Amino acid sequence: MSADRDAWPTLDELIREEGELELAGLSETDAYELGMLAVTAATEQRLPVSVGVWRAGRQLFHCGLPGSTADNDAWLRRKGRVVMRFEHSSLYMARLCQDKQVTLAERYGLPASRYAAAGGAVPLRVRGTGVVGWVGVSGLPQLDDHRFVVDVLRKLPR
Repeated sequence: MSADRDAWPTLDELIREEGELELAGLSETDAYELGMLAVTAATEQRLPVSVGVWRAGRQLFHCGLPGSTADNDAWLRRKGRVVMRFEHSSLYMARLCQDKQVTLAERYGLPASRYAAAGGAVPLRVRGTGVVGWVGVSGLPQLDDHRFVVDVLRKLPR
């Protein structure tokens, strides 16, 4: 990733990052452990986020931490829909739209009420299978949401 914490990563950097985060599998237990890892990290940092883990259209984990709101839950679902539609992180799609100076609605006909091209949701890609779900947080600025999720995923055994 870029050295400057405020700089947006490039599309190539985001693609490379997604490949580095590939998992061996994603069981219900794995989803719970991933979610709890995120909750523990967020609690330690006192972050006001909602955390979610989804697989195959099914929510396997959710937690709204102190300071988060129902609005964060809605943003989380909207970002997750972007991941499942495009099989890339929601930050990747935000960067793509930014680079092309379009919105998801303009380019793909997707309503903003259901889809958000904003960082914070990352695909859960299983080796030999592909994208099976996503993990995300909402409550911080979008680059921080994205970085938080990536940092949590990097802690998982490969």
